[in-house]
Amino acid sequence: MSIYRVFVPFALGYFLSYLMRVVNAVIAPDLIAEMGLSAADLGLMTSANFLAFTLAQLPVGILLDRYGPRRTDAFLLLFAAIGCFIFANAATAQGLIAGRALIGLGTAACLMGAFKAFVLWLPGGRLPFVNGLIMAAGGLGAVTGTIPVEMALTVTDWRGLFYVFGSTALAIAVLVYFVLPRRKGAETQPGTLKEQLAGFGQVFTSPVFWRIAPMTVASQAMFLSTQGLWSGPWLTDVAGLGRDAVANHLFLIAASMVAGFLGMGTIAGFLGRIGVKTMYVAFAGMTIFAALQTVLIIQWTGAVLPTWMLFGFFGTCGILSYAALGQGFPPELTGRVITGLNVMTFGGAFLAQWGMGEIINLWPTAVGGGYAPEGYQAAFVVMAVLQVLTLVWFLVFRKT
Repeated sequence: MSIYRVFVPFALGYFLSYLMRVVNAVIAPDLIAEMGLSAADLGLMTSANFLAFTLAQLPVGILLDRYGPRRTDAFLLLFAAIGCFIFANAATAQGLIAGRALIGLGTAACLMGAFKAFVLWLPGGRLPFVNGLIMAAGGLGAVTGTIPVEMALTVTDWRGLFYVFGSTALAIAVLVYFVLPRRKGAETQPGTLKEQLAGFGQVFTSPVFWRIAPMTVASQAMFLSTQGLWSGPWLTDVAGLGRDAVANHLFLIAASMVAGFLGMGTIAGFLGRIGVKTMYVAFAGMTIFAALQTVLIIQWTGAVLPTWMLFGFFGTCGILSYAALGQGFPPELTGRVITGLNVMTFGGAFLAQWGMGEIINLWPTAVGGGYAPEGYQAAFVVMAVLQVLTLVWFLVFRKT
């Protein structure tokens, strides 16, 4: 069987998922100008994607096991399309929130469905390669959500963009359902619903899980919430960049993220062959990521682009935890380990993206219409403290 027949439909889905996740960083000025959104409104609206995504993760894990990735992902992508059309037609902040929430629900299986499909249809020896490629596909979605989106806004507006996104989601749903191969037997693993739920209980009561999960959640919450929204306004309000420069910077940040997905995986693989555990590579990368934020907190603008590119590269280190954590559980629990960690990660991203907006909103809006630099500083300090505390927890935690 051709690897492309399995890989391409899911790669396109995860590409679109990531594109829609980060696009608000570019279109934020248009949303603020047209809809009159405050920082809190903007944060809540954008993070509604994360909230719906989070709430869907545990059910998605069960659906993938019971009905298979082909039917689950194709069905959910229909909700993503509906969400795009609602967002494109929204006249109020509530309409925008509803659209974003449906988009989050509809894309909840794009990555997890891909991981399960690869296990079902591809040889085990190809899994590390295709898993890295699917993450890179998401990174390319983030890249597309920068300069290409800014260019598209010269021929349409943000509403037109979401009509295109909705139509694309429909097309990918059809592709997943009809192009992905079907198995002659069941596409699922045996087990009752009660047994599958019991597996989640085993994950969430594991000391191994609670050693690793906090720092992963704190690091990824900062990365996802900032890269998906607050990086763009920060570059405008703190660094003083114009729209074209902001789009260029976001493009390079996203490109650095792609390099991080591929590079950190390669580094972890090399170090693993000489005896260094993946979890310690992830810890070192997340520590560097937290340290980099010091530059953003003091708002030194002497090296804006290099700092943010390093932010994009090392922000991917939390992804290594997924592979490392899975090694501490039986193979039959791996799917529930990943979706269990995803619940916490994207729940944290929702709270971080919204909470940062609430903090930024505590300061008066600047004369030019942007947000106060002091607000960003306070929000970044809170997130940095949380990351440091969870990194210390990893070091001092001992299994009892």
